[in-house]
Amino acid sequence: MVAVGRRVVVLDYGSGNLRSAERALARAGADVTVTADFDAALDAEGLVVPGVGAFAACMEGLKAVRGDQIVGRRLAGGRPVLGICVGMQILFEKGVEHGVHTEGCGEWPGTVERLDAPVLPHMGWNTVTVPEGSVLFRGLDADTRFYFVHSYGVREWRLEAGDGFTPPLVTWSEHGVPFVAAVENGPLMATQFHPEKSGDAGAVLLSNWLSTL
Repeated sequence: MVAVGRRVVVLDYGSGNLRSAERALARAGADVTVTADFDAALDAEGLVVPGVGAFAACMEGLKAVRGDQIVGRRLAGGRPVLGICVGMQILFEKGVEHGVHTEGCGEWPGTVERLDAPVLPHMGWNTVTVPEGSVLFRGLDADTRFYFVHSYGVREWRLEAGDGFTPPLVTWSEHGVPFVAAVENGPLMATQFHPEKSGDAGAVLLSNWLSTL
């Protein structure tokens, strides 16, 4: 069931398809605000962190509006966050682009690196392999395609189950090599693809996320 009217902030830190994300979330039933305001981003029922372009530039922009602090404080209180594209990548430990190592938010271990593929960027529609128990992909067929635009990704998942610890649900896709396409980790969820550009499938995914708020 979609949580109609949930208050969602799309974080404006100078990167991402802000208006596309705003429109897609509104169509899914959210009450959406695009802002860089610290308190509004903290207080919203859901926070979306978009992102396009270079990892280092996104991290610089995020820190400029204290977005890393916003994400950390929300997660400490169990408040939902959804990262999209580079907004997912910056949640990992670090990114490596053109030999430059940039520290990420560190919510998950792992490195964002260039995909080993004959054609880059990976641009267009692709399928994903979804684990059992997924909330984001609930109601979607196994052959559903999502829209990707990226040359970098997380090729190795390093967070395993431990004592009393439930591992995140990791969805994979492949372009030359396997890469992480989505993660569901309690209040922290993210997609490498663009749900706001993925038509009906993306609308279902966003509705599924809103239902968790």
